[in-house]
Amino acid sequence: MIQACLNGGRAANDHPGVPVTPRALAAQAGAAQAAGADSIHMHPRDAHGRETLHLGAVDAALKAVRRSCTVPVGVSTGIWMTEGDPRRRLDELARWRDLTEPPDFASVNIGEPAFGETVRLLLDLGVGVEVGIWSEDDARAFTEGCRADDYTRILVEVIDRPVGRAVADALRILDLLDARTGAVPVQLHSDGDAAWPVLRLALRRGLETRIGLEDTLLDADHSPAEDNARLVAQAVRLGESVRTQAAARTAQG
Repeated sequence: MIQACLNGGRAANDHPGVPVTPRALAAQAGAAQAAGADSIHMHPRDAHGRETLHLGAVDAALKAVRRSCTVPVGVSTGIWMTEGDPRRRLDELARWRDLTEPPDFASVNIGEPAFGETVRLLLDLGVGVEVGIWSEDDARAFTEGCRADDYTRILVEVIDRPVGRAVADALRILDLLDARTGAVPVQLHSDGDAAWPVLRLALRRGLETRIGLEDTLLDADHSPAEDNARLVAQAVRLGESVRTQAAARTAQG
């Protein structure tokens, strides 16, 4: 499964193709699905282009995107959107009861304050939870204190690291999670220079992964990325290549 991560915290001055408005998010979500994306991850924005959990902005983004694509759609709940205030985040999320259509899932980082309360609230709202695991400490906290089947997806996110460290950290985190995830999908991804190497690792390991302008502004060949759809199409082709190679090795015995 390849998820399209459309925008993250990026702005148009980072890349002209970064979608911010509901209309732009809808257009790029539809194009990403057509390119092969199996789900969408986005960060809704307020009138000033800032990431937000505000009911009106989230509702507008979700309604627009759902008109343009049919795959599951998720959003971030990053604590930075409420300036690090966990109570404010819970208050904002509680208002999602009035969403026209809730997201299929929302990501919550296990290392952020009030993680358990945030997860319980989202589940009560009927929103699936992707649990974000950024480090070995996060992985240990998950295996010691969480039930894997409470979650829609486990996100192994080795971000803000150079390539070699990102790959090594990913392998260590995956080892800690091994045999403790049950049937819950694991998504592995990175960002910046490590985005494509870690995506290839995920494909080789048979894991879910993601790609989009949130994670990288470069194509797989290191040329400037055109848009989210092109990034997704390249990831799909890489996945097909990995499967072909694996089938050939199997056929050779």
